[in-house]
Parts: sequence; structure tokens; C-alpha cells
Amino acid sequence: MTETKTKKNKSFEKAIEIGRPPNIVSLFPNSKALIVSGKFIDRAMLAKGNAITMAANGRNLFVIQGALKAAQRANSAIIIEIAKSEGGTGAYCAVNYWNMARLVDDLCNQFNITVPVAIHADHYGIKGQADIETAKTEIPSMFEAGMTSIAIDASHLPDDQNLTASIALNPYIPKWAGYETEVGEIKGKHGLSTVEEALFLIQGLNAHNIFPDWIALNNGTTHGIEAAAEGIQIELTAKIHDALKPYNVSGAQHGTSGNSSERLRQIVAKTRTTKANVATALQMISWGLTVNDYGNAQLDENGNFIKLENEGMTEKIWQKITAYADAHDLKKGDYKKLNLPFENHLLAQPIEIRERMANRVENFIYNMLVNVFNSKDTADFAIDAIIKAGSYDPGPKATRIENPEQWTPEKISERAASIESDKGPNGDFDD
Repeated sequence: MTETKTKKNKSFEKAIEIGRPPNIVSLFPNSKALIVSGKFIDRAMLAKGNAITMAANGRNLFVIQGALKAAQRANSAIIIEIAKSEGGTGAYCAVNYWNMARLVDDLCNQFNITVPVAIHADHYGIKGQADIETAKTEIPSMFEAGMTSIAIDASHLPDDQNLTASIALNPYIPKWAGYETEVGEIKGKHGLSTVEEALFLIQGLNAHNIFPDWIALNNGTTHGIEAAAEGIQIELTAKIHDALKPYNVSGAQHGTSGNSSERLRQIVAKTRTTKANVATALQMISWGLTVNDYGNAQLDENGNFIKLENEGMTEKIWQKITAYADAHDLKKGDYKKLNLPFENHLLAQPIEIRERMANRVENFIYNMLVNVFNSKDTADFAIDAIIKAGSYDPGPKATRIENPEQWTPEKISERAASIESDKGPNGDFDD
């Protein structure tokens, strides 16, 4: 064994010893999976500079397996996540907030995955007071089940309520956990976020000693299958990130599917983004569908998805899926709802089929990590950060610079009333 490899192994063992948060140690006391706070994943991208890691939405086991193996090949820190619509109490996937950490831990040990991995509860949506009350018990239950990072998404609400909901729920999130906030629903070209809106949210949180690791914006993309060509508004994103520099918050890019590799490289180079969510593309790739450089599944002349022979699931299962979709009048954008009813059908396939599903995801993500996101070898930066911190908690990146007396509930309402913005059309914009 070379001296370099010996040193790396010692660093990994030290990170396992001190870097896993208390919930992970309690759940998996004998594990060698380096499941860490999302804070360390963000720090790793910042340490390398102009680097983003993928936050892979693990809608099925094959996506999670492929993502972890790709990260290992690239020696990249990575995030495995699931959104509330995908994995909450009304989920359309079998993978959920409460079992995902167990799946990740099992796969890491099975395949000897040694890169740092965060488990992220994405788009934990808050749409009113009832959701806030539910969250007070639901959020702790999710961390008890192994989450190490969360996105509180109250962007569906007016600006003042987005801020006050985030403040109200912060005590239920462990201080060591990765934390993402959001301004502006993800609505494509409608209701684009502004500097004023983003500053209002981050400044108000700062005044209450809340320091997000990431902020997500409505910067021009949509969830799911992207039909428009606008995609990420790079200059808008850079402008907002620049305005937020005093608060040391990184960007989280939602709606990554639907953007070309070149546009994503520009996001890497020109913004402070360190996290990029990919969901629909990975689902389609695991199934064996033709996907273009934008991550969009391609359609044939009849408007049907193109299933590649001897790729992804078996043709027999694909026929069952399309027949089910037709019988239930599911549009192409609603194929995501097929995850739950067909999860066990996919798991029951022969091992060589299951492996090719995961391998297809692995190859796609490896290329993204290495050739688009520049996250190769960021695992080393994350492990170095853990050892430097001497703990599972690196602490916040920012300090309070806002006066809390200027951010009372009354003054929050007054400030919000003066914000000029266009929230875009109403509708269901969940992931």
C-alpha cells in the first residue's frame, strides 16, 4: 500500500469516527458509510472553487445505487435527496423521507462507497399554518430516520410569511444539519426571483441567527420535463448571488433537467452555486428511455417515449407501465406517478436487468460530475473539512450582521409590503 493511500485510509477512518452526526451514529453504529451533514458537501465545493455536486433525487433504488457508484468513481462528495411530493406522506415514490437513509447506508456498505454523502429532505413544502403545525413533529421524525440536511420551502407563501414560517420551524432543525431556503416558486420564465426578494429572506433569517447553507431561486427553470428553451437565467442568478455575498450563502439550482451541459458549465463558472438537483432525468435514464443532453426524455413521431431495447427495465415491464398510464390518462409529465405502483415490479426483475438500470444512471452522473459540474476529487475536500472541524458540525458560514430589532414580526410585514415583485401565475408547481 502506498504512503498516499495509507494516509487517505487514515483520513477516511478518522472522518467515520468524528464526522457522522448523532442520528446516523445511533441508527447505524457499525456502519462504514460516511453519511455527513450537508454543510460539509457545500464546504467541499467551495474549497475546490467553481464546483457543484449533484443532488440526485432517489426516486428508486437504481438511481441511488447509480449515484453513489458514480460519486465513488469521481471521488466526489454527493447529495442523495427526495422531495416532499416524491417522498412525503402523500408520496408518489416508494423511497421516502423515512427510509432513504437506510437505503443509502446499505448501498454504501454493499459497494464500499467511501465518499461523503448527505441525505437531504428537499422541498419540504409549507403552504400555510396547518403545514407549520404538522412540520413541528414531522421534521424531527425525518431527522430521527437519518436526514442530515433539509430545504424548508415556504416559497408558495407571500414574502413575509415565507420568512416567518422559516423562522418558526428553525428550532426543529438540528444546528449541525445542512439547511436550504427558497425564494420564489420554481415556475420557469414566470415569477422570476429578484435581488430584493432574496435579500429580504436572507437578511431576515440572519437577524434571527439563521444562516442558510443554500438559497434556491426561481431563476428560469421548471421541475419535471422541460418544454421551453429559456432554462436557467445565468446573469440573474449571478446578480442575486453577488448581492448575497455578505451573508455567505451558496446557491442551490433546482430544475436542472432541461438545461444543456454548456449552460450548466456557465452556472458552475459564473455563480456561487454548489448544489444542483436532478430528478426526472435520472428516473427516465434508469427506465431505459432516450434522453438528450438537456436531460429530457425524447419522444417519437407519435409523441411516445422512446424505450431503448436492452436498456433499463425489461420491455415486458415497460409495456405494463405504458398500458397503465394509458388506462389512467396520464400525460407524459405525470409518468413520475408510476414510481410507486411499479417499484416492486422493477425490484423483481433479474439481477442483470437491475444492474443495467443502475449502471445507466451511474454513467450519466459520472459524466455530469466530472465533465460538467467540476466536482471530481471534492470528496477529499469534504474529509479535510471534517478533520479540520474535529466534529460532525463545521458551524455556520456566516455571522449575524442584521439588527434583530429591525426584523420583528411587525417590521417584517412592513418591509414585505414595500417589495415590488411578480410572483407569476397560480398553480401546482410542486416537483
